[in-house]
Amino acid sequence: MALAVLKNFFRGSDIGAPADLAITPRDRRFGRQSVDQLRWWNGGDPYGTAFYNALSATFPLGEAFFVESVKAFRDGVPDRLAREVRAFTQQEVMHSREHLAFNRRASQAGYDLSRLEKRVEDQLALTADRPKIASLMVTIALEHFTAIMAHEALKNPAHFADAEQETADLWRWHAIEEIEHKGVAFDVWRHAARDWSPFKRWRLRSISMLLTTFLFIRYRVSGMLDLLAQDGITGLRAWWGLARFALVRPGMVRNIALPWLAYFRPGFHPWQQDDRALIDLTESDYAAAVSARAEPATSI
Repeated sequence: MALAVLKNFFRGSDIGAPADLAITPRDRRFGRQSVDQLRWWNGGDPYGTAFYNALSATFPLGEAFFVESVKAFRDGVPDRLAREVRAFTQQEVMHSREHLAFNRRASQAGYDLSRLEKRVEDQLALTADRPKIASLMVTIALEHFTAIMAHEALKNPAHFADAEQETADLWRWHAIEEIEHKGVAFDVWRHAARDWSPFKRWRLRSISMLLTTFLFIRYRVSGMLDLLAQDGITGLRAWWGLARFALVRPGMVRNIALPWLAYFRPGFHPWQQDDRALIDLTESDYAAAVSARAEPATSI
């Protein structure tokens, strides 16, 4: 009896992506026609600006790594998943393109991102000689991070309430597509590890998440502190400002803590939370805002 309960506890979830899920690459460009980006584009807040600038510095190389990790195991996947991998790849390529452009604007605003980008390059170089399945497990861990951060960014308007409009639109567009494709890498991993025991799958992806989380926090915080130092904000002032932004208001890190823990459930799957309603709401708001900005002013 006890053995049967234990086996059931570690049995993988049979859930997958919703049957009516559509992963839609949205080929949008941001900030091309606008004037120079403000240095503190996120509502004049150096801490909020540093938080997202440090994340963006990782995206071009990081998302290319995600794509290659998934494509390494795409052979033999079911037809539907193969189509999702293609759509995932298209979305990630466009994310990389737009964040390259965003990073250039951050550099034009006076920030040196080279040290942050070099850290990403060095970290990825360490994966070159490791088994490809290890890279895929890092990918599914980081895709969980991006999905839960995307959910929070769309759910809580405070994150970009006072940000430059074009930049806020960029981050929301990115968040929409991260939610949409959040199960693709995970499903490819499940297919690649289908011959492993449920316990082995749970144990290795949990260990991978713990290590990935440690490195993610370590290097993203160091990147944020680097950017703040370029603004003359150092020491306790820098640490306190970042902690307040991440944990209090708007509290991205505080609000994703429980969703992060959900990853450690033996039967976890990203689509156990169907949050596509956030996509519909955000796209409706975006369309309305664009329409309003396009309306010519009328005189009375």
